[in-house]
Amino acid sequence: MGNLEDDFLADAEDDRLTVEFIKNYLPQEVKEKFTEDDLYYFLDVIGEYYVDLLEKTKSEDEVDIDIDAVAQHIAKKAKQEKMGDFDPEDLRWVVDGELEYGESLEN
Repeated sequence: MGNLEDDFLADAEDDRLTVEFIKNYLPQEVKEKFTEDDLYYFLDVIGEYYVDLLEKTKSEDEVDIDIDAVAQHIAKKAKQEKMGDFDPEDLRWVVDGELEYGESLEN
């Protein structure tokens, strides 16, 4: 197996673990609003958002993540891409879950 393929499989596994974590993190009433595919989609959008954010800041300092701004961004992008009409309040849970998962890996 090539390195690229290894990276792809590692990324896919990381995404799967992140989605599992988020599913367990979400309150029941929010969890029922999202499919697993939705969560993978949200994860991609969050990743793109962070890359853009890092490119804009161009700083080595820690970047503050505005959970509301990320949730609004996902809702807007999902609507533009016809993925669905999602409430930013519900999406805050997803963003928060993704951040919690990241922190859990650091500890």
